[in-house]
Amino acid sequence: MGGSAAVARVLASLERREATLAVAESLTGGLIGATIVSVPGASKVFRGGVISYATDLKRRLLDVPEELLRREGAVHPEVAAAMAAGVARLCEATYGLAVTGVAGPDPQDGQPVGTVFAAVSGPGGKLWERPLRLEGSRERIRVETMDEAIDLLSTVLKENKGEHFG
Repeated sequence: MGGSAAVARVLASLERREATLAVAESLTGGLIGATIVSVPGASKVFRGGVISYATDLKRRLLDVPEELLRREGAVHPEVAAAMAAGVARLCEATYGLAVTGVAGPDPQDGQPVGTVFAAVSGPGGKLWERPLRLEGSRERIRVETMDEAIDLLSTVLKENKGEHFG
């Protein structure tokens, strides 16, 4: 989708529906939040976020179930969904956007480099997930993860354009 122009469109869509956003990031390490706040006026809809790089923080800060983390590891679609729901709850946001995955250089939790899961939590506990298999350098995987996460959120907002949450 591509950078700050895409983010500006997503933020405008959230503002039109009087909705808010929070992010939970692992492999991107704050890249999504930093890109969001680079857009003037982001504070109208962006509540904040959590960088939960360490697995134990996913449990402690975002309420990802300990059993899920023990069973599947941190790189799993259910973990991304729980992170999205957890950050939305923690930050009292309408939508939660989360990413977890492996940027490299080594595999993690049995998952190869480039394995990423993005998720959005929305009103009424709705969840949307997007599995990704990305290639390239660590930095490229991180940037593509951000772009894909923003695109997922944009898709969710387009699907729900008739709904207003305020």
